[in-house]
Amino acid sequence: MLSLAKPVAETVARHLVATGQLIDEDPAEALAHALAARRLASRIAAVREAVGLAAYHAGEWQTAIAELRTYHRMSGLQSHLAVLADCERALGRPERAIDLFRGADREKLDQAVATELLIVAAGARGDLGQKDAAVAMLQVPELTSETAEPWTARLRYAYADALLAVGRREEAREWFSRAADVDAESETDAAERLLELDGVVIEGDEEDEEPAEEVASGPGAPGAVPARPDADLTGDVEPTDDDRDDEDDDDRDEDDDEQDEQDEAAVAAVPADDLSDDELTDDEAGSVAAGSTGDDSGARAGGGEATASGGSDAAQR
Repeated sequence: MLSLAKPVAETVARHLVATGQLIDEDPAEALAHALAARRLASRIAAVREAVGLAAYHAGEWQTAIAELRTYHRMSGLQSHLAVLADCERALGRPERAIDLFRGADREKLDQAVATELLIVAAGARGDLGQKDAAVAMLQVPELTSETAEPWTARLRYAYADALLAVGRREEAREWFSRAADVDAESETDAAERLLELDGVVIEGDEEDEEPAEEVASGPGAPGAVPARPDADLTGDVEPTDDDRDDEDDDDRDEDDDEQDEQDEAAVAAVPADDLSDDELTDDEAGSVAAGSTGDDSGARAGGGEATASGGSDAAQR
């Protein structure tokens, strides 16, 4: 963000930090911060990435697609292809998700991105009713690797889910078990699915039960791809002395504006016929004169709404 003026850069940085901190807990608020950053710095690649990922987490699929494509063009990276493909699935366009998988240059992709893209593409095959093809797609060497990678649990879980969809229950149970064995961070619900297949029902407190309409978070479900920015957006940004001075000035301006509004309201409440120029103080005369300019000045000062002092009495006088 070196191309931005320092005050603008610091404001944008704060919005990006807030986006990174809120994206999991409050995606809508995170998106609001990201959009605020975009209004100030739309030509910064990291800003467009933040908007795209926040929109994805908030379920704003079309916005996510537009922003992440822009990010890819600006940065030259292809780090969020799986997210783009998942958005296409969520919009009911699984064919486009498969096209993204086919068109990807997998030699240039990070292994984690390539694996997530594969999982989403297999899910898209399932959306099209091609369930056996989904199983075949997931039979890759990484599935049986002895080395557990961050994406291993999700790949095994997706394979188990695909097997279950075609009625291969015993094989599905085995792969849910293998997914649970390497899922130390509980990224999937493989353990719960395993118990479900064994006929074990866990009854929790009613307050712990999730709403029935909540979308499942398994691999391939819209919004389920682990989507983190390439740049760290969660660092701390401390306000500078200049920022604190600006905030103090803003507070004083707000107090002055509030007092002006009170003065104008008091003057407007008195009929014009009862006031002579001699009876008005200098401040009140200034307020009435400002109000007599009509709705245009009021709209500019009040964001599109006329002020209280812009009424017809002042104009008639």
